[in-house]
Amino acid sequence: MGVQGLTSFMEENGNILKDVHLRNSKLIIDGSNLFNLLYFNSRLDQSHGGDYDAFEDQVCKFFKALRDCDIDPFVIVDGGSDYTDKKFETLKERAQSRINTANDLSMGLQGSGGILPTLIKYVFKQVIISLNVPYAQCICEADQEIASLARSWNCPVLSNDSDFYIFDIQAGFLPISHFHWQRVSMQRGSSIRYIPCKQYTTTSFCRHFNINRKVLPVFASVAGNDYIKLRNMGVSLRWEEYSSMKGRFARFDGLLNWLAHFHGQKDALDSVLRLISHSNNRQKTGAVLHGLSLGIEEYHLPPSCLERFFNDGVGPGPGRLPEPLRVLPDWTLLPLMEGRLPSCMVDVMLLGRMMQGAQVEDPSLPCGNNTSRSIRQVLYGLLLGGRRADHSSQRPPVDEVEEYYREGKSLTSSMVEAILPSAAEHIQLDTLHQAPRLVQLKVFLETLGVSQSTMSGVPPHLRLPVAVTCYWLRHAHPPPELPVLQALLLGLVYGELCRQRKSQRGFMEGPVLERLRGLIQRGTRSLNLCVAHAYSQWQCCLKESLHLNQLLCFPLAEPQCAWLYKGTLVHQLVTKLRGGLTPDSLLMGGPCSGQLYRAMLGAILNSHDAAVIPLVSGPQRATPPSLTQPLDDLTAHLHILALEYDDDDGAGGGSKAKPEDDLGWTLVSVRTRHKSKDRFNRARNPEFSRKQGRIGWE
Repeated sequence: MGVQGLTSFMEENGNILKDVHLRNSKLIIDGSNLFNLLYFNSRLDQSHGGDYDAFEDQVCKFFKALRDCDIDPFVIVDGGSDYTDKKFETLKERAQSRINTANDLSMGLQGSGGILPTLIKYVFKQVIISLNVPYAQCICEADQEIASLARSWNCPVLSNDSDFYIFDIQAGFLPISHFHWQRVSMQRGSSIRYIPCKQYTTTSFCRHFNINRKVLPVFASVAGNDYIKLRNMGVSLRWEEYSSMKGRFARFDGLLNWLAHFHGQKDALDSVLRLISHSNNRQKTGAVLHGLSLGIEEYHLPPSCLERFFNDGVGPGPGRLPEPLRVLPDWTLLPLMEGRLPSCMVDVMLLGRMMQGAQVEDPSLPCGNNTSRSIRQVLYGLLLGGRRADHSSQRPPVDEVEEYYREGKSLTSSMVEAILPSAAEHIQLDTLHQAPRLVQLKVFLETLGVSQSTMSGVPPHLRLPVAVTCYWLRHAHPPPELPVLQALLLGLVYGELCRQRKSQRGFMEGPVLERLRGLIQRGTRSLNLCVAHAYSQWQCCLKESLHLNQLLCFPLAEPQCAWLYKGTLVHQLVTKLRGGLTPDSLLMGGPCSGQLYRAMLGAILNSHDAAVIPLVSGPQRATPPSLTQPLDDLTAHLHILALEYDDDDGAGGGSKAKPEDDLGWTLVSVRTRHKSKDRFNRARNPEFSRKQGRIGWE
């Protein structure tokens, strides 16, 4: 991120940073940087797929500290890649680095980097919105927009990206590493609170090194930022010769000493080019000039569209966007900025590319992202199959997307075909938001291979993850074992109980929650790669389904992602279930928990009537279990669960409305025996041997 090594150089010259007490101020926050730092600095789990509930807790504590000090935060996150594609080589390098880090973690090694869980951006966004913190997702990268808004509002920026040492922001840059939000202090003799931190300004930096601030972009580009690295172009300049110091920072010091002789950007750039032409092949000079010019331009600050967005809730007008971005339909611009559309659509539509994330999984098996490929193919079909007519003459039709992903331990790529399910044959991207809700729902369900009736017994806010689980069972390789499925569903129950306890409305399931929490506390941190691989595939399927659900304008309610998966719990549950523990014993004394578990399992089994589920050996499948509890009581408990979700403020990125209500579903109790085509081996799974009543929304 930014100029490699510059942050360490600033630490070495500590007197450039000034101690300040931040309070009663606006603060522009680099959100993409913040969620990285909050997750890694809190030492949360990386090997087991993530602990999102613990991350949510950290985010809430962070913004409470700001609120206590009368600080008004404005959070801005990255959107798609830079449309000029200047950073593509850097993006590939980082993708390979993440693969290497994930491989180290899979072997129990702790590398220098870290791996963020798959759903971290979703969780961060949802928590921010639930806290009523102003939030924006940029169309492309956020750095310029952040710096431009900070200059307009004359307020500081919080980040750890070294590019902010170069942007000319009057109110300064606050490095997160020196932002002590966990040590909120009080002024002596008063009740005024503040956050102790360090502030950087270009004024203090330029005074220290006796240079003109106009040459700072030249310094960053020549030193090497995300857009250009002279060494990669075969250009080597010995800036150490201009430094009186020794060691790893002599290069920076020497370059700054050399730049002190120039008062303008053009003079400094021309002199660099003369040095290069004398010491290197002159044919390279043109390419170097182009690269340096692009790198320098990145620190130019055009007017930001964020000010109008935060003040008036208005997205960027199509006429204000650079020409390449005008391929995006007008209706998508505001939802993109609100975080209600996936930022990956920008990369797909502009660059024809998708860069997949890396997770801890079995490197000897195919990448977990392969499991969700057919979901992405529909996403591509919707994005590319209905391009704006006024651009069709300028660009040839595109029906493939280049995907970058892990193969073994290396980054590779392949072309993936865009497809459209039968339900989407007449949908155009320009009018997708106007398509009937029933059509949008049909496209989503057809893509995941589930039916509307199958989901009827599941609470609305959990229908999407249950539908994803149905899809995952069909497409995962190797096929998940029964304990892996059971643990996943128990993890969903655990998340629902945590959500209920947090709301403190009618919570009656304390024993079950404490029983599950006890497993986390007693669990070991050893890693089973087969289990990690299975859950990596499930999270990939969930992420792509969330993207598709967003593009289709939320035909299913967007779940609160912090409560869907807790890696350190589900991994421990798999171990215990393999050892003979049963879901019945864990859910004992929890009528609502038991009914929720059965409703989800029943929907999953019903969705596989025509498929072979290799959950257990033998040809038979299960009738979902029944916990001993009167049906009327179970109906009441599940009804309470659904109503309490409806009463929540919600953190669904603008998707508070319950789309299913528009389709006429109502809560009913169905007193029928569960119809099952097959049964599991009852001797191996006694909890599946009882009959059950069904609760459903129809």
